[in-house]
Amino acid sequence: MTDPFAALRIPVVPVALLAVLLPFAALGDESRIVLHTDTGAHTFAVEMADTPELRQQGLMFRASLAPDAGMLFDFGETRPVSFWMRNTFIPLDMVFIAADGTVENIHVNARPHDTTSIPSGAPVQFVLEIAGGRSLEIGLKAGDRAEHPRMHGAAAVQ
Repeated sequence: MTDPFAALRIPVVPVALLAVLLPFAALGDESRIVLHTDTGAHTFAVEMADTPELRQQGLMFRASLAPDAGMLFDFGETRPVSFWMRNTFIPLDMVFIAADGTVENIHVNARPHDTTSIPSGAPVQFVLEIAGGRSLEIGLKAGDRAEHPRMHGAAAVQ
């Protein structure tokens, strides 16, 4: 006798397998970064800027930025960097991060359209841009840790 429900049971195995494997899909997920501060772990959804073109464009011409969003610039090497706010319509916090995920410096509330250079203050590999004032809200300070798959010695974001 043929089981009329056999066809319905076939997807059960893949769905069950997917439920087991889904948490592992986050390993190496570059669309998130976690900032560890004295107030806890704060997760941000990030766009990657890891080519000269993407780094040059950055967050220019954006009208808004969600409080849990940002852009992570990866320079592929450790070096002094500087930013400016030309053609940037919203205030930003710039978090300068070493290759190992150590927060080296933070520039709070960079002014829109300001062409004054904002230096990293130390050689860094990454810069995280988040909404202006957000680093103060979460209590971020130099010496805190950022966690992202590209950061050496940092565990994958889960």
